[in-house]
Amino acid sequence: MTITTMPEEPTVPRSPATLNRLLFVKLMPLLIAAYVLSFLDRTNIALAKHQLDVDLGISAAAYGLGAGLFFLTYALSEVPSNLIMHKVGARFWIARIMVTWGLISAAMAFVQGETSFYVLRLLLGIAEAGLFPGVMLYLTYWFGREQRARATGYFLLGVCFANIIGGPLGAALMQMDGMLGWHGWQWMFMLEGLPAVFFAYVVWKKLPDRPSKAPWLSAAEARQIERQLASEAEEGAGHGGHSLKQCLTPQILLAIFVYFCHQITIYTVIFFLPGIIGKYGDLSVVQIGFLTSLPWLAAAAGAVLLPRFASNARRARRILVTGLLTMALGLAITSQAGPVISLLGFCLSALMFFVVQSIIFLYPASRLKGAALAGGLGFVNSCGLLGGFFGPSVMGMIEQSTGNATNGLKFIAVLLVVAALVALRLRQGHEQQVRTDSALKGAQRQSA
Repeated sequence: MTITTMPEEPTVPRSPATLNRLLFVKLMPLLIAAYVLSFLDRTNIALAKHQLDVDLGISAAAYGLGAGLFFLTYALSEVPSNLIMHKVGARFWIARIMVTWGLISAAMAFVQGETSFYVLRLLLGIAEAGLFPGVMLYLTYWFGREQRARATGYFLLGVCFANIIGGPLGAALMQMDGMLGWHGWQWMFMLEGLPAVFFAYVVWKKLPDRPSKAPWLSAAEARQIERQLASEAEEGAGHGGHSLKQCLTPQILLAIFVYFCHQITIYTVIFFLPGIIGKYGDLSVVQIGFLTSLPWLAAAAGAVLLPRFASNARRARRILVTGLLTMALGLAITSQAGPVISLLGFCLSALMFFVVQSIIFLYPASRLKGAALAGGLGFVNSCGLLGGFFGPSVMGMIEQSTGNATNGLKFIAVLLVVAALVALRLRQGHEQQVRTDSALKGAQRQSA
C-alpha cells in the first residue's frame, strides 16, 4: 500500500518571489517541452514542401491549403476541448492531446497524395486542439497578472525552440532518404511524431492539476496562491464574467482581431520561410534548415527579455502596439530587400512574435472566470488561429499566381499596422474597473 504524505509546512514561509520561482521551475520546463513537440509536428511539413511536390505531385496551392486546413479543425475544436479540460483537469487532458497528435503526425509518413494529405492535416488539427488555450487556462491557476505575461512568454519559447531545432533536425532526418525504401520526409514525420506519445506519460506523472494538487507546495502555500488568484479574477471580471456571452463583448472581439492578424504573420513565416530562403541561391537542405532557425533565435530572445516589462496595463499596451508595428516593419523590409537584408527583416519581425502573443491573452483572462474563462480562451484562440488557415492559403495562391511568395508579405504588413491601431483601444478588466471607480468617486465629490 502506498502512503501519500503532504509536504511539511516550512518553518519559515516562502516569500511570494520564492514561490513564483518555484512555480516557474516546476511547471514551465514540462509545458515548454510539450509545445516544442507540438510545433515540430504541426510545422515540419514546411521542410517537406519541395519533396511532397516531387514525390507526390502536391502543388504549392495544394500545400498551402493543406497547411491551413490544420487550423480549420483546430479552431472548431478549441472551445469544447478547453471546456473538457476545465472539467477533467490539465494533467489528463494534455496527456490525451499529446498521444493523439503524436500518432497522427507519425501517420503523415503514409500520405499518398493530396486527399490523404488534406485528411491527415484535418485530423491533426482536431487531435492537437486545446493545447495552447489549455495552457493559457492552466497558467491562470498558478500565476497572477503581474507574472502571467512572463510565464506565457516562457511557454512560447517552445515555438522558438521548435523552429530553431526543427530546421536542422528535419534536414538531418531527411538525409535518411532511401533507407528501408522510405523517402526522407517519411522518416521525418515518423521520428518527430512518436516522441509526443512517449512524453505524454511524463506529463501524466509530473504535471499537477492545481496548486492544491502539487506535492511540492504546502497546504498553506497552495491556499495562498489560489486565494490570490480568485481575488484577482473577481476584481477583473466583475459580476458578468462567468457567462460565455462575455466572449462577444467589444474588448474581447478587438483582442481576437489583433490575434488573428498576429497568427496570419506567424504561420505565413513558419510555412513559407524555408521556401523563400531556398530561393536565395544554391543552398542545400541543411543550409536552408540552419538559416531558417535564425529568426527564431531572435524570437526566443524577445520572448525571454521583453514580456517581463508588461507588468502593468499601460506598459503592456505600449509593448503590444510597438511589437505589432515592429513586425510590420520587418515584413515590409523583407518584401523589398535582397537576401541578407531580407533575412534581417524576418529576424526583426520575429523578435516581437511572442512578446505580442504573451500580452494578447492578458485581455480575455482579465475579463472572464470559471467556465467562461476556459471557453473564452478557447474561443479567442480559435478565432485567432483562423489566421493560420487564411495566411498560408493566401500565400500559396499568391506564390502560384505570381511566382513570388514575398508579394504576400506586403499585404500582411498592412494588416499588422491596422492591428496596432486597434490595439490602442484594448483595456484589461481591472483597468476599466479602476476608471469606473474613479468616475464614481468624482461624481460623489461633486454631489457633496
